[in-house]
Amino acid sequence: MTNNNLINREISWLHFNARVLQEAMDHANPLFERLRFVGIYSNNRDEFFRVRVATMRRLKELQKEKHEILNYDPSKTLKQIRTIIDQQEQAYMEAYMSVRDELRDHGFNIVGYGDLNPQQLRQVKKYFTQHVRPYLFPIMLSGIKDVQGLRDNSIYLVVRLRSSRTEIKDDYALVKVPTSRVSRFFLLPDDGIESVVVLLDDVIRYNFEEIFLPFGFDIFDAYSIKFTRDAELDLENDLSKSFLEIMAESLKQRKRGAPVRFIYDRDMPAEILDLLLKKFKINKKDILIPGWKYHNFRDFMDFPHVGHETLWAKPLPPMRHPDLPPFQSIFSVIKSKDIMLHYPYHTFMHIIDLLREASIDPRVRSIKMTLYRAARDSNVINALVNAARNGKSVTVFLELQARFDEKANIQWSEKLHEEGVKVIKTIPGLKVHAKLLLIRRKETEGDVYYTNISTGNFNESTARVYADDSLLTSNEQIGLEVGQMFRLFETPYSPPNLKKLVISPYSTRKHFLRLINTEIRHAKAGTEAWCILKMNSLVDDVLIQKLYQASQAGVNIKIIVRGICVLTPGIEGLSENIEVISIIDRFLEHSRVFVFANDGQPLYYISSADWMVRNLDHRFELVCPIEDPVIQNELHQMLQIQLADNCKARWVNKADSDEVNSYRTRQPDEEIIRSQTAIYDFLKNRQ
Repeated sequence: MTNNNLINREISWLHFNARVLQEAMDHANPLFERLRFVGIYSNNRDEFFRVRVATMRRLKELQKEKHEILNYDPSKTLKQIRTIIDQQEQAYMEAYMSVRDELRDHGFNIVGYGDLNPQQLRQVKKYFTQHVRPYLFPIMLSGIKDVQGLRDNSIYLVVRLRSSRTEIKDDYALVKVPTSRVSRFFLLPDDGIESVVVLLDDVIRYNFEEIFLPFGFDIFDAYSIKFTRDAELDLENDLSKSFLEIMAESLKQRKRGAPVRFIYDRDMPAEILDLLLKKFKINKKDILIPGWKYHNFRDFMDFPHVGHETLWAKPLPPMRHPDLPPFQSIFSVIKSKDIMLHYPYHTFMHIIDLLREASIDPRVRSIKMTLYRAARDSNVINALVNAARNGKSVTVFLELQARFDEKANIQWSEKLHEEGVKVIKTIPGLKVHAKLLLIRRKETEGDVYYTNISTGNFNESTARVYADDSLLTSNEQIGLEVGQMFRLFETPYSPPNLKKLVISPYSTRKHFLRLINTEIRHAKAGTEAWCILKMNSLVDDVLIQKLYQASQAGVNIKIIVRGICVLTPGIEGLSENIEVISIIDRFLEHSRVFVFANDGQPLYYISSADWMVRNLDHRFELVCPIEDPVIQNELHQMLQIQLADNCKARWVNKADSDEVNSYRTRQPDEEIIRSQTAIYDFLKNRQ
């Protein structure tokens, strides 16, 4: 903790990923659900190295006097990160092996190399020949000049090639495990006794002779390695090139980014490791991480759905919103009342249906939409293309700078342009993160605007996993102001004068400071003063200091934060009126909801923005008031359910606790509340 009572943000993120790991170790979770959390932890950690550790390493290269501007020493932070990562590694492997062993007890065996009987081995060899070998292209180590040609976060097998014939000298090869082309998991035919799974790595290990025997090699030792590279894009300032061209070239550079982590099989002989380090010109010991025999457990996020249903989480199928029955115009419903969808409890098909209706409705004149991350086979984009083909005026702001989705978004941008959709150019250095859909429809009384404002992406895949809130409204003022937002995207340096909506980078921080100040005044006057803040990350120093001030004034503050939180609650004289919990469960809590007491007349908001500098100062974000009393009550009850969670809620940065991520304890006579299940039941009962 620093002197100003803030937790380092990188350390806070590691605490968040530890909460994910807790789910992998929670025996109350079904076994395949625990295995999925092993994969999520692994995937999160890879991204942390690619982005945050890479940034720390860049900052480390700055001169020492510049570290004073940062208010911390990146070198010390990197050492802290390494210590925590090493500690978590042991728990991570124990979690996996515990799940693996328990699955074996249920007749489901994820086998290691050398565990197959002759019949199973024949099946693996047949599978290798038919499905794997066509994608293997070994590289002789002697021909490699540097690490530039090796793919980021891919698994490679370093194979020592030996021969029983003395005239053939030993050699070394690299074999890339082709997980992008072949499933990581080969399920052997069920023998009625147990289900057996072989990892693709081992399928290859069993068949080296088929690759190398023609060259006289018949003795093989294989050890796995992988590189993690700096994923930050260095965008050149070339005025002769379009931003799309600059992004495409930068993506090529990402593949050649500097390694920030080199993981190797800890059983690898020292002489082979030394050979690799010399060959790859790696001399920085702080990027070397000894690992296990297998890497990239993120693949377990997509483990085949096999086995008995008790091994999986109970299905919670998305439901229709009670006010949006099938075979009825969605426009007619929204015209009469505001609707709030809650994903993944409600189906995202309502949005697809709305776009489909808009694409063929002769009274619809235009459709405008922001896209940040689209699904791989996006029905949203297909609907927009269909609308353009039907003669509608379709405008899309497609954010090319969405990290790790840049390549897909470039391709979508080209497709939309080819189909006659107007694609607004990305604004260099200023991402559009607001989630907006605006449909203009010509009706008897003139133009009517139908608006969808969401806390999450227009993505039918993630909407099955991410918990988000999505407002559908025909409010004229909101529609007009969202229209101004789209004009703003084309001329980003002329902020509009808005009455209802609040936008970053112009006024979001000021707006929330003003709301907190109002609560402070009410607390000092002895009237009702509180706020409930739900978000993904809480990092902004200015807003945090204002929350500390509000706590000192007696404002009761409850915060639900999924990820990073650098605020420390419960410090006497500073933050004793602040409580922070984090809920990690089967769905990813992604919504941003903010409620302020306002002296007994609560104000409700949803937003695309977290309380981070990047969201407040460097992105176009939107904060939208929720004024419908029915929806306000719905949000209130959902927040109260989450604040009462005593199964999956953890205390965050609790000042009086020595334990990181301690669970919110349940009293013996207290009702069991698992908030995500309870919210599903709450919304289902409203059907």
